[in-house]
Amino acid sequence: MPSTAYISLGSNLDNPIQQVKKAIFALQQIPDTTLFAYSSLYQSAPVGYWPQPDFINAVACIQTDLSAEKLLGELHSLEFQQGRVRNGEKNRPRTLDLDLLLYDDEIIQKPDLTIPHPRLHERAFVLLPLAEIAANLLIPPKTSLSQLIAMLPSKQLQTIKALEESLIHL
Repeated sequence: MPSTAYISLGSNLDNPIQQVKKAIFALQQIPDTTLFAYSSLYQSAPVGYWPQPDFINAVACIQTDLSAEKLLGELHSLEFQQGRVRNGEKNRPRTLDLDLLLYDDEIIQKPDLTIPHPRLHERAFVLLPLAEIAANLLIPPKTSLSQLIAMLPSKQLQTIKALEESLIHL
């Protein structure tokens, strides 16, 4: 039986809207994986390193027969194909950032993979698009998505805006 995974997508370089759209469609090319749904595009201010352009963000839901580790490897491969250079520096401008947020209701803590994503609960630019496609989702161990959104500072929520309707919900 396939696993359900949620992936955040972000870009702020080289036509970020097109980078995110291209990545959404590239998710369909991952072996043994089906794109199930994806959110509208959202714009958010960068966190950390300044100055840099705003990010374009979205969240996708897939069903996959791949393990979480193999799926993460495929996501890193997609980033590389779209010009992402991983140099260990966080919060820098990038052509594409794909984060594996959730994998079924598993809790995984390995050196290169933590699920749920360790900063999921503090990122409005992830939680709002995630709520758009999975409003009743429970974040392991058992926290509702609406509870996480309610805990975000209102200032952070005000920096996020929807840009366009989703391309399609499959």
